[in-house]
Amino acid sequence: MSLVRFLDGEAVLQLCNTRPGETKLGQAVQCMGNFADYAEAYAAGCRFALVGVPEQVGPTANCGKGGAQLGWSAFLRTFLNLQANSCLSGENILLLGEVICDDLPASTELAELRTQCEEIDRRLVSALKPVFAAGITPLVIGGGHNNAYGIIRACSESGGQPLAVVNLDPHSDFRPLEGRHSGNPFRYAYQHGYLSHYAVLGLHEQKNSSDALQALREAGFPWFSIQQICWRRELSFEQALTTLCDYLLASGKPLGLELDVDAISELPSSAMTFAGVNLNDALYYVHHIASQANTQYLHLAEGAPERHPAGIEAGSRVVGQALSELVCTFIKARSERPQA
Repeated sequence: MSLVRFLDGEAVLQLCNTRPGETKLGQAVQCMGNFADYAEAYAAGCRFALVGVPEQVGPTANCGKGGAQLGWSAFLRTFLNLQANSCLSGENILLLGEVICDDLPASTELAELRTQCEEIDRRLVSALKPVFAAGITPLVIGGGHNNAYGIIRACSESGGQPLAVVNLDPHSDFRPLEGRHSGNPFRYAYQHGYLSHYAVLGLHEQKNSSDALQALREAGFPWFSIQQICWRRELSFEQALTTLCDYLLASGKPLGLELDVDAISELPSSAMTFAGVNLNDALYYVHHIASQANTQYLHLAEGAPERHPAGIEAGSRVVGQALSELVCTFIKARSERPQA
C-alpha cells in the first residue's frame, strides 16, 4: 500500500480560481504524478516538495485538542491561489501530496493513539527519506508536532548524521519517553541518536514541566523564553535568535527548522495562545534560519482552523494565509543562496 496520496495536476487545478491574464501558483507548481521518481523530479528543476500530514492523532495522544488535521487543506486553498510571478514563480516547487492518515481508526484510548502515532512516524520516514536522498527540500505542513520525529529521523538516516534543530514554540516538546505523542518528538529523536543539538525560541516558562526543563539542561540544549524576550526585555527577539543560530551553526550539523504555530499570538492552533510572538517575527525567524546554507527542511505544525472563535471557515482563511506566507518566505530565502 502506498503511504502517500499523490496529487495530480487536475486535482490541483480544481483548487485554483484562475483569471485570464494571470498565473496562479497552482498552475505553475509541478505534481509528482508527472514523474517516475524523485530523481526525475529533481532533474526537472524541482527543489522544494510540499508534503501534507493531515492528522490530529499526535495532539490528542498528548491529551490535547484536535483540529490539526485541517491545516494542510487550509494551506493548499490559499497557497495555490497566490500569484506566480518574478518574486516566486512556483516552477521549482513539487506538490507531492499527503501522507495517508485517514485510514487510522478513531480512538480515545491513549495507548492506541500513541501506537497510531508510531505508525505515522513510520509512514513519514518512508515518505521523506527518498525526498531527502534526491536533494529536494521538504516543507511539511499540517498535523501535530509529533511529526518532527519522523522528519528528523528521515533526514538523519538519509544524510548519515544527526541534526541540529531550532524550534519556535511555547513548548519544548521534550516530555518523557512515555509513548509517542506531540509533546515528546525531540526527546525521542535525541534518545535515538537522530538529534545532537536542539534550541527552543519563545518557550513559555509555565507551559513546560520541571522534568522537561531539567532534561533540556542535562542535554545542554539552550532556550530563550517569551518572558525573557517580550515581557522582561532581557534581550530582543533578534538577539535571542542570533544566539541560538550561532549555537546550531557551531555544531557543523545539518539544520532543521521547526515552527509550532502555537507560538504565534491568536493564530488558531491546537494550543492557541494570546501571549506569543507576532506573525512578522515568525516570518523573520523562518527567513533567518532558511538563509543558512545547511538548512534541510521546514516543518509547520499544529495549525487548527476549527479553533478559531468565529468558526472553521474564518479559521481556514487565517491559518491558510499564515502558513502560505511562511512557506513563501522559506522558499524565497532558500532560493537566494546555493543549496548545501
